[in-house]
Amino acid sequence: MVNSCFSYLKSNEPVAAGSTLKADGLFIRAARQGDLHGLASVLAESFHSQSGSLGWVYPILKLGIYEDLRTRLRSCSPHYLCLVAIATGTDSAKSEQIVGTVEMALRSDSWFDPDSAHLYISNLAVSESYRRQGIARRLLAGCDRTAMEWGFNDLYLHVLENNARARQLYHRCGYRLQQVESSLGTWLFQRPRRLFLHKYLKSTTS
Repeated sequence: MVNSCFSYLKSNEPVAAGSTLKADGLFIRAARQGDLHGLASVLAESFHSQSGSLGWVYPILKLGIYEDLRTRLRSCSPHYLCLVAIATGTDSAKSEQIVGTVEMALRSDSWFDPDSAHLYISNLAVSESYRRQGIARRLLAGCDRTAMEWGFNDLYLHVLENNARARQLYHRCGYRLQQVESSLGTWLFQRPRRLFLHKYLKSTTS
């Protein structure tokens, strides 16, 4: 899977399929099959370069992202959510453009220990021209609300050690360091380490 990173959502309702959370000409809802092309574009542009010596492989990577997303959306897993952020145009046609996305799913660290399953955030991405506008925080807030509706109190995600902007975003959203992960590539090729972050969701009900 791919992985990235800018008023919180004001609704107190979870982002269930078919529902929307609106604010400031932008609304967030659960993804649909018809969103696949827009989602693949946002993710591919966020995590892969179209220029340079490997630019020719970009269409292949984008197609792979499209197919992976289609498979996940069709899985109908009770604990899978893909959110999309959609900007509404000011023209008379009220055009809509997908400008951000995030996924959340139940993940287990071990196939023989189902009790280790936890909700994991991945593929947070916002189109370049829409960054630093609070969209990523709104997407993460949507995950918070849905996780609590599902009965979960904890969320987890990974971020690269050298991604300062993403680390700052997650810290502001309540994520704290759980574990520093190194691999053989970290030592041999001086690749950045992965940081495993955790957020405890405080219930607003008592």
